[in-house]
Amino acid sequence: MKTTLRTDITVKEICDGFVYNELEGKGLFGLSGRLTIQPEYQRSYIYADGKRDVAVIESLLKGYPLGLIYFNTVSDGKFEVLDGQQRITSIGRYVTDKFAIKDENGLPQNFTGIAANKKDLIMETKLLIYECEGTESEIKEWFRTINIAGVPLNEQELLNAVYSGPFVTLGKAEFSNSGNANIQKWNAYVAGSANRQDFWHRALEWVSRGDIGGYMSRHRHDTDIAEVKTYFDTVIDWVSGVFTDVESEMRGLEWGRLYETYHGSAYDPAEVSRDVRALYGDPYVKNRKGIFEYVLGGKKDSRLLDVRVFDEATKKSVYARQTADAEAKGVSNCPLCMIGHDANRERIWKLSEMDADHMAAWSTGGATDAKNCQMLCKTHNRAKGNR
Repeated sequence: MKTTLRTDITVKEICDGFVYNELEGKGLFGLSGRLTIQPEYQRSYIYADGKRDVAVIESLLKGYPLGLIYFNTVSDGKFEVLDGQQRITSIGRYVTDKFAIKDENGLPQNFTGIAANKKDLIMETKLLIYECEGTESEIKEWFRTINIAGVPLNEQELLNAVYSGPFVTLGKAEFSNSGNANIQKWNAYVAGSANRQDFWHRALEWVSRGDIGGYMSRHRHDTDIAEVKTYFDTVIDWVSGVFTDVESEMRGLEWGRLYETYHGSAYDPAEVSRDVRALYGDPYVKNRKGIFEYVLGGKKDSRLLDVRVFDEATKKSVYARQTADAEAKGVSNCPLCMIGHDANRERIWKLSEMDADHMAAWSTGGATDAKNCQMLCKTHNRAKGNR
């Protein structure tokens, strides 16, 4: 890959013709239209937080270096930003009055409101820019290895770079667009944010059954994302149809896997709602995130709920009572060994060799208290399950 260092390009030139579209997935342009600031393989703009974007402008006013910026030469006189998109976009947004910074008196000032000398200081700043030329694979490999202003690329941003093309462009326009009206609904079930590609990533994960890279490779040049969108919408609609109450613990669950496993079963949403509310009110349930799969699976696997176990004091008390009774009768202190026909029928187990067990299984309404506790040898307890 060939690189040429440029030190003569000013902020004014970079911002000439700057266009910022609030809808992520659309291009950002500058340098009189010759510079694509957000090519399709780039992440969305993430500096609009009133801190990082402000820090970029304050650095210019204080004369601090912004660091190296890399352009990819697309054709003669045409470039894409390879590294530096966040910084350039922050500058462009400021000079087009998209946000304000505080002056020395603590008052907010947008670009048109600051003193002329400060405007000149910003616009005349020369940036350190490397113009890079190379094959697509060389450019993509370089892009994979760099961090943008100290914020590492996440998995989906890297995949977007590797498999850039019309498929990625369309996917970002749908799933990485913070203006998409569906995002509020998606947020109930999918963790993350649009501008970090989290919805796009989850949609691809679900439709590809986890093979995102392979799926993107096969569909890289597709001119529609109908399959991804349809599958994603199907999963979301299924979840919202089965669980009519939206709980915070739903966000980020493996809904794609749960859909594949359980969507063939019939559910009564009203009954599901009653079960979920009852489990939310159960003081013995420690893992609320497991409630939803527990209900989908017919309320059979209580391990999903991490049900609170008997405390040590209860176990010691029950063990002492069982052992005293067993020794008086000359039988095993494990109730199941006692009724057996092997050598353990009269064996007295140590506390460390036994587990606490719900006599009436928790899943059938048995409480986690001393009255419902019995000590079993580890072998029998592990074989008992929820019977």
